[in-house]
Amino acid sequence: MTTIITAVVCAIIGIIIGYTLFRYVLKSKYNNILKEAQAEAEVIKKNKLLEVKEKFLNKKADLEKEVSVRNQRIQQAENKLKQRELMLNQKQEELQRKRNEADAIKENLEAQLVVVDKKKEELDKLQMQEREKLETISGLSAEEAKERLVESLKEEAKTQAASYINDIMDDAKMTANKEAKKIVIQSIQRVATETAIENSVTVFHIDSDEVKGRIIGREGRNIRALEAATGVEIVVDDTPEAIVLSAFDPVRREIARLALHQLVTDGRIHPARIEEVVAKVRKQVEEEIIETGKRTTIDLGIHGLHPELIRMIGKMKYRSSYGQNLLQHARETANLCAVMASELGLNPKKAKRAGLLHDIGKVPDEEPELPHAILGQKIAEKYKEKADICNAIGAHHDEIEMETLIAPIVQVCDAISGARPGARREIVEAYIKRLNDLEQLALSYPGVTKTYAIQAGRELRVIVGADKIDDKETENLSEEIAKKIQDEMTYPGQVKITVIRETRAVSFAK
Repeated sequence: MTTIITAVVCAIIGIIIGYTLFRYVLKSKYNNILKEAQAEAEVIKKNKLLEVKEKFLNKKADLEKEVSVRNQRIQQAENKLKQRELMLNQKQEELQRKRNEADAIKENLEAQLVVVDKKKEELDKLQMQEREKLETISGLSAEEAKERLVESLKEEAKTQAASYINDIMDDAKMTANKEAKKIVIQSIQRVATETAIENSVTVFHIDSDEVKGRIIGREGRNIRALEAATGVEIVVDDTPEAIVLSAFDPVRREIARLALHQLVTDGRIHPARIEEVVAKVRKQVEEEIIETGKRTTIDLGIHGLHPELIRMIGKMKYRSSYGQNLLQHARETANLCAVMASELGLNPKKAKRAGLLHDIGKVPDEEPELPHAILGQKIAEKYKEKADICNAIGAHHDEIEMETLIAPIVQVCDAISGARPGARREIVEAYIKRLNDLEQLALSYPGVTKTYAIQAGRELRVIVGADKIDDKETENLSEEIAKKIQDEMTYPGQVKITVIRETRAVSFAK
């Protein structure tokens, strides 16, 4: 029993001693871990502080850099403002100087007008005195002398009028064929006639003649469906690898060409598919027309046009006049109008608008009995264009009277665009004949040795002999040739006559 008690007591004592030792060791480890953690926390704290300080310095540098850039921009803006202020001051000084000059000129003109009025009064008095002297010498009054002069001039005027009428008739016979062709081609663009082959045919190229049979279809059902859907006559003949699309409406021809291209590419050609493709292509072409009109107005900076006018401008892409694309002609005329109006101190935007719309009457097919200028004026009035724009459209071929300064600008720019070299087709024989006529006309003058028509007949170089004509006669010769060309020839634009007199002195060194 004693042994057991002793063992239990020893065990308890051992447990207490072991627990005490374990607690001491554990506490020692805990203290070590705590110290290590505190040391590590200090290190982390220092690292974090360093990182924060580095970020702060970076941010500070970025902010300083950004502030520096902003300061530079502000300084540049201030410099620009100072330069503009200096320029404005200079312009104000220049304007004030011009105003002073204008006032001085005005005062000078007023003084000159007073002098002119006095001179006019003196001249009227002298004329009255001279008339009285003539009446006294001739024994006739002014009325009697006037009647005798009128009678004598009547006979002379009749003779000159008869000669003038004969000249007009001869000139009309010479130019009638050309004018007739012009009227016919303009009419072809608006009215369907079977003589307009060159302006109403599109050739569709195919890879092989086997495709022709598929396009015709069984008993011709495919080609009939295509013609009915597009309104275009399709001619399939022996021409290799080509199908002819014939129609007087260029938009319809384009729809037929695109539809045929899609059908041939796809390979499925039957009446139902044809109707589907034609409807799809017609919608695409209509969208392209509207997009072309919008793009044209945006490029030219013209705003506020009625949607129907924009659509008509887009349809100009498919019209032509003497081989010149109508949309390109309208754009060119609009730009020329803007330039000319700016030079004349008028409103360039109005002039550009009128120039773009001046041939709008060539687009629609209705009311063919009206000239295209009058029809264009009616269309512009219908879609609420201003009166001066409508007048410029209607008057650019002199069908109505010009009421604003924009109208003659549109007329002139239309002529410039159509008459420039290469713009429109001209018969080669007529072109060569005009150049030869220019040269022969100048050669008919005495003293002329050589003549050259250059720049497509826009300039005539005349070389004269230095021993036959002096410098004064050279100037007179240039004016005489210009006057004779005006009186006897028909030509587009203007012809520049340059007379060259060259003096050469030749010696030989022996």
